Amino acid sequence: MERLVCLVIGYVFGLFQTSYIYGRMHGIDIRKYGSGNAGTTNMLRTMGTKAGAITLLGDAFKCVIAVLVVKAVFGEKYADILPLLSFYTAAGVILGHNFPFYLNFRGGKGIAATAGLILSLNWYLTLFAFVTFACTLFLTHYVSLGSLLVYVGFMIELVVMGQNGMFGMTQNYLNEMYGIGVVLTLLAFWMHRANIRRLLHHEERKTYLFHKKES
Repeated sequence: MERLVCLVIGYVFGLFQTSYIYGRMHGIDIRKYGSGNAGTTNMLRTMGTKAGAITLLGDAFKCVIAVLVVKAVFGEKYADILPLLSFYTAAGVILGHNFPFYLNFRGGKGIAATAGLILSLNWYLTLFAFVTFACTLFLTHYVSLGSLLVYVGFMIELVVMGQNGMFGMTQNYLNEMYGIGVVLTLLAFWMHRANIRRLLHHEERKTYLFHKKES
C-alpha cells in the first residue's frame, strides 16, 4: 500500500510542468514550438538559457521535494526501505511529468526529474551523473546522448552501490529497486526513440549552451 501512495504522491508533484507554466507566463505553449517537448532542452532552444535553467531546476526539485515529503511521511515506519520508496516516488514524478493528464498526457521526457531522483539518493551518484552528462555534452553537443548515457551509468552505479551495502537494504528490496530502475531506463529510451533514430542517422540537432550555433 505504501508503494502505491508513494507513486500517487510522486505523480501529483510531477504534474507541475515547469516549462509549460513558464511558457504560459510568457504567452506561449512550449509544446507548439521547437521539438514540441515540454522539457529543458526545448525551453533552452526556444526561450534561452535562463528559461532552460529554470525548467531544469523546477523539474529536478519537484522530484527532490516529493521524495522529502515521502521521507517525512514514512521515515519512521519504513526507515529500512526509504531508498526503495524514494524510487517509487520518483517513478511517480517521472510519470506525472511525462504524461500529465491535464495536458492530454503530453509532457516531457523525464530527464530533469530523474536528476532530482539522483540528487535525492546521494552525492556519489550525483557527481557521476553530472560528469557523464557534462563530458558528453562538451564532446558531442548532443543532449539526448548525454541523457541516455546518464541513465546507463546510473543503472550501473546503482547496482554496484547496492551490492556494496550503500543503501542498507536486503537483497529482495534491492532487486525491487533495480527493477524500477530498469523500467525507468527503458521508459527514457522509449521517450527518446526519435532522438536515437536521428543520432544513428547523424541528424540529431546539437545544442550549444552559450552561443547560438547549429550543425
